[in-house]
Amino acid sequence: MNLVDHEFSAVRTRVEGAPGPDRGALETERAARLRDLLGKVLEGNRFYSRKLASAGFGRADIPSLREASDLRRLPFTTKAEIAADQEENPPYGTNLTEPLDRYVRLHQTSGSRGRPIRWLDTLESWTGIRSAWRTIFWAAGVGPGDRLFFPFSFGPFLGFWTAFDAAADLGLLAVPGGGMTSSARLRAIVENGITIVLATPTCALRLAEVAAEDGIDLARGRVRALILAGEPGGSIPEVRRRIEEAWGARPFDHWGMTEVGPLGFEEAGSPGDLRIIETHCFAEVVDPPTGRPSAPGERGELVITTLERAASPVIRYRTGDLVVAPEVPGSGFIALRGGIIGRIDDMVLIRGNNVYPSAVEAVL
Repeated sequence: MNLVDHEFSAVRTRVEGAPGPDRGALETERAARLRDLLGKVLEGNRFYSRKLASAGFGRADIPSLREASDLRRLPFTTKAEIAADQEENPPYGTNLTEPLDRYVRLHQTSGSRGRPIRWLDTLESWTGIRSAWRTIFWAAGVGPGDRLFFPFSFGPFLGFWTAFDAAADLGLLAVPGGGMTSSARLRAIVENGITIVLATPTCALRLAEVAAEDGIDLARGRVRALILAGEPGGSIPEVRRRIEEAWGARPFDHWGMTEVGPLGFEEAGSPGDLRIIETHCFAEVVDPPTGRPSAPGERGELVITTLERAASPVIRYRTGDLVVAPEVPGSGFIALRGGIIGRIDDMVLIRGNNVYPSAVEAVL
């Protein structure tokens, strides 16, 4: 069974009750992909060849990587390191495994915490990361006959670019909604018979407010699901409830980053939880101060090693996102209970308690 077969088997386990993938076979296949990735980056990627050499890891060490725990022998990667590399080697830095003329896509981070980081993809890596949407769409019940609306601007932020391309791959009608007023977007949703909306939680709430002002009853419309990303709100029960009531549709949370691609999805039977598409990555949860693995049920920082993006990979990338460490499943993909809880760098200490903005949002 290859990784694509594992991917669909894992999702069918949750969505249809089908038998899950063999965990041992999945781990064996992922370890082989990791060894292949490291071979490529040590050969052609200046950023990681230097970084791994500084950690005492070389080509002779690759065959010894046999299981997920072996990742701990590799150093963490931080956003600050990537940003510094791009400052020193403008404009794209040295985290490139292929010659520059092979790259076909350019995206960048939002820049909300400093200068944006640019990210390049070859056709192969772009195809690989957008294939994750087969799983995300399937888990949300998206299929033939659905019409998808994207109420966001197609700027350099990765956003739902991969989802838009993947919808066309699957033969679904994808309607762009950039450069429109909220009222115009709502008219497009109604007039085109849209069934699935992909947006940030705040965008979904704002459209619901404008719909009420314009006399549009969204709950009586054709939209039956919203796939939400870009903010923690998709996993906050109070925010989800408001969206579900206003739209008369089921919210599905989704998680991804420019640096790692689309990797998290919500299944119908576990509202507010996120599953990580492990066929596309290794996911770890570590204690932020020490970097040691967090015990199941404990909070920690999500760390990602990508497998579908060898042309511009991240190895043990500290995402800064706070999650609850999962139990390793017997089948299917690991689940992050409560989704993304908040950002490590957003935490404030109030009277001895750790407080995150998402908690304040829930109260408001």
